[in-house]
Amino acid sequence: MEKQQKYVSEKRSLLSRLMLILALGLLLCAEGYFGFRLHQLSDQQERIKEDYSNINNITFGLFSVQQWKDNVAKIVHHQVGNLKMSRKQKKVLQHEVEQVILALINKAEALVNKPKKTISGKIQKFAIRNFVNSDSIRAQVPGFAKQIIAEVDDPKNKRQLSKMAIGEFNELAAEEKTDSAFLANSGAVKAMYAKYQVSSTEDLNRKLRASLAEIRTQTYNYCFGMLGCVVVVLGFWWGLRKRRDLHVSLFVMSLLFAFILLAVGLTASMIEVDARIRSLDFVLLGEHVVFKDQVLFFQSKSIMDVVRVLISQPGIDSILVGALILVFSILFPVVKLSSTGFHLLGNKKLAENRVIKYFAFQSGKWSMADVIVIAILMAFIGLNGLLEGQLQALNIKNDSLTILTTNNTSLQPGYIIFISFVLYGLILSTILKFITPHDAH
Repeated sequence: MEKQQKYVSEKRSLLSRLMLILALGLLLCAEGYFGFRLHQLSDQQERIKEDYSNINNITFGLFSVQQWKDNVAKIVHHQVGNLKMSRKQKKVLQHEVEQVILALINKAEALVNKPKKTISGKIQKFAIRNFVNSDSIRAQVPGFAKQIIAEVDDPKNKRQLSKMAIGEFNELAAEEKTDSAFLANSGAVKAMYAKYQVSSTEDLNRKLRASLAEIRTQTYNYCFGMLGCVVVVLGFWWGLRKRRDLHVSLFVMSLLFAFILLAVGLTASMIEVDARIRSLDFVLLGEHVVFKDQVLFFQSKSIMDVVRVLISQPGIDSILVGALILVFSILFPVVKLSSTGFHLLGNKKLAENRVIKYFAFQSGKWSMADVIVIAILMAFIGLNGLLEGQLQALNIKNDSLTILTTNNTSLQPGYIIFISFVLYGLILSTILKFITPHDAH
């Protein structure tokens, strides 16, 4: 009878474990899917933001001769094409033209009266002095000036004047088109247009902003989905805290959730540095010239990206820092999680192995995962404050010039996931000390 009861109890326990593993397996698949999508969207967001920062970089905007040429050309066309003079302005301009013409007549007369050494020069001087009446020409100057003003005010001549005025800009553009830097920039812009199937920077920016808004929403949804899965796992621990026969299975499944959190936390973007001139508006020839969303600097990095960048540097100090982050913030957490699983699932000899016990219970003080969390937070606070201060110094607002800057530096969902892994790992370490059947010291 006792054996039968024991058999029934073991059968129920086995069935409970299978149901628990099945339920947690489905939840694990959900977390894995959420993590995979978050990782994909994080990479996609980083690529799109890099494209956005490249196409709106000050190199293609504020520092582009072509952009300045286009803006000034529009102003010249508008100013010359819509030139309107009041009677008072015409009178003043006519007086100025008269002075210029009189100065030219005086200059010509001085050249004629200059002593000549050659016979032909003397003949020309004699002819001009006897047949050309300079006083009569001076008397006609007001009429000449009035006729010139009338010609300038003629719509047909305005269009011609506009073409002449813009000729210099066209020559400058033609010179720029032969420059290798211009050709490279132009090729990059065309490639970007082809990539997103647009024909202008305005259309491209509109399309990229819409994509980024959608990705941001989806990213945070998947992030909170992952956190929800972890909360459910912790809820299982609370609800089954008295079912010791299920603790090993529950702990092993919990470790798998931790591995997914770690993988996503290491590879998804954690911090994003984005500084830009939101708007630069100044008055030129009575009209406004505006440059918007001029990106000064953009970088988005995950922990793995930081390690790769540091290790790829030629300096030994950068390589050393990258190696330390790799060992203590990436490899140590992986080994620690693995060791807790070996300790709980292995036999007594394996469970009480000095290396396994050390990594399972004592290596936490050497793991820098929590230090990385604080370091990234402090770096964010420091960078954010520094950029805010520097960009505020660029802000100018007066009648002729307005500069507005913006700092879009932010922590990304990868940071939230990595913090969750650190906290979740601490909880699992505490749980292991209570449920282990082996020596934990």
